[in-house]
Amino acid sequence: MPQFQDFVPRHRFQPAIALSPDATLVAYSGNASGRYELWVVPVVGGEPRRLAGFPDRAVRQMAWTPDGKELVFSADRGGDEQYRLYRVPAEGGEPVELSSGGDCQRILAAAPFDATGRFLVYAANDRDPHVQDLLLLDLEQERERRFIPPPDVVFEPTGISPDGQWLLAAGFRSHTDIACYLIDLTNPDPEPVCVTADLDGGVFDPATWAPDSSGFYLLTDAWGDFTAAACYRLADRSLTPIAQPDWDVELLDVGGDTLIWSINQAGRSTLHARRNDTDLTLPGIPPGVVTALTLAGDGSTAVLLIDAATRPTELAVLDLNHGRFRYLTDTRPPALHVTEPIAPELVTYPAADGRQIHALLYRPHGPGPHPVLLSIHGGPEAQERPVYARSGLYQHLLAHGIAVCAPNIAGSTGYGTAHQKLIYRDWGGIDLADLDRTVRYLHTLPWTDPQRIAVAGASYGGFAALSCLARLPYPWAAGVSICGPANLLTLAQASPPTWKTFVATVLGDPDTEADRLLERSPVTHADTITAPLYVIQGARDPRVPQTESDQLVHRLRERGVNVRYDVYPDEGHGFTNRNNEIQAYEEIAEFLIHMLR
Repeated sequence: MPQFQDFVPRHRFQPAIALSPDATLVAYSGNASGRYELWVVPVVGGEPRRLAGFPDRAVRQMAWTPDGKELVFSADRGGDEQYRLYRVPAEGGEPVELSSGGDCQRILAAAPFDATGRFLVYAANDRDPHVQDLLLLDLEQERERRFIPPPDVVFEPTGISPDGQWLLAAGFRSHTDIACYLIDLTNPDPEPVCVTADLDGGVFDPATWAPDSSGFYLLTDAWGDFTAAACYRLADRSLTPIAQPDWDVELLDVGGDTLIWSINQAGRSTLHARRNDTDLTLPGIPPGVVTALTLAGDGSTAVLLIDAATRPTELAVLDLNHGRFRYLTDTRPPALHVTEPIAPELVTYPAADGRQIHALLYRPHGPGPHPVLLSIHGGPEAQERPVYARSGLYQHLLAHGIAVCAPNIAGSTGYGTAHQKLIYRDWGGIDLADLDRTVRYLHTLPWTDPQRIAVAGASYGGFAALSCLARLPYPWAAGVSICGPANLLTLAQASPPTWKTFVATVLGDPDTEADRLLERSPVTHADTITAPLYVIQGARDPRVPQTESDQLVHRLRERGVNVRYDVYPDEGHGFTNRNNEIQAYEEIAEFLIHMLR
């Protein structure tokens, strides 16, 4: 039988790609070398070329200069999310740092350059750790203009209009409260203006400018519970729908007279395009998730990152003129050439309040009874989708006869704004009730073994896994928590300063809701945990400090509970070092196989 490393993809990608202005090269961040570095590959196919990287930093975002001669990119150290900005020649060379001052959260705009390439737009909390300003860097004169957001708003820049007059940005209060802001760059002392202030709140997330600068495209839930694609016209301040499916529109780009967008249809991405108000017939794409999408300036070619349950993330090209899809990379590991990967089945079952809970259920070959891993996604505002999960962990466990159930409980995205908001200020409440119903559902399946159910998750999923072990009365066989918070109060207190409003909205205010946060914390109920537990933590984690895991592990070991605790000194919230990631998931696989056999 293939070993775990036989299921590991050859390399991984950051969810960001950039197409050169002439549409001949794709830039991306991949960790083929063991670290996330900047690479380019020809659109027609060929050998990727490493462009830039650092021994101690991971490349995150990238963008081409308008003339195609250089790229800018951001990088952080060990997952600390303190990004610095660099530029590098497209032909290769030593990166030159653009950012100045100390470490902070610098975020490149989605399209960071103006049409001339003179001005670069990014956001940073360098002035005040609690506030994310917009900055316009004049690369010729090495001067900056700074734009400060309104109170409790976090700015994320979209880009400068093609005519150079307007700077567009998103203003975040939470994932369900996003507004569009415009700044008139021809005004020597402009104020950011919220152009969606009269539209009753909700999601107004700007995506890209119209090529003629007449307006911009955005994603919005203005017309219902799901996110639609729309166009905002500057002349009459009108908002016109482009696509209004009964699912969320997720990604949107424009090239010339062509629009392309992706729809999250029950977790799977579907692509749609329109040219001159006429819908285009696109070729089918594999059943998976499009995680990044960019369109050539003439609208003829789209490049995407696509991840599927039976094939890891790949770069792919979509020829819109001739209706052709082709992979640009091949990261399939050896095991997928000798075993049949298993695609999940979409299942539903009732929640306590009458909702339907959606889940992906992976059933191993053979009659069973099979042990089951209950795998909980992070977020909580995220979604379990048909992707090649956990560096091949799902497929490896399936090969060993272990089923995987991955639910989309209350708070998950993809099922409307109301469903997403169910978990707001209710962590460890409605979500735990949904997980209880998931276990009950697993008990009804004739091919599962109720005495051999384990639970695992990362980040919020780690919190949920710990909550299951501590608060649901089932004979858990094992648990795994990867950078999962054990104490919601200290988690809220330690969150990055720019997250203050977001944390108060989604999790709770640590100053006024301390008692509730503690009552819902796994550490408060640690004395009820008896199952063997594996805890993984990054020492540099800026979101879930190591003390979160330290305090839980100490409590459990005092009671004699079997706890394995691995701290990665060079990691943050998740894995940026490929060797660390592979080692961690290999150890998790061995732990689960041992406990569930």
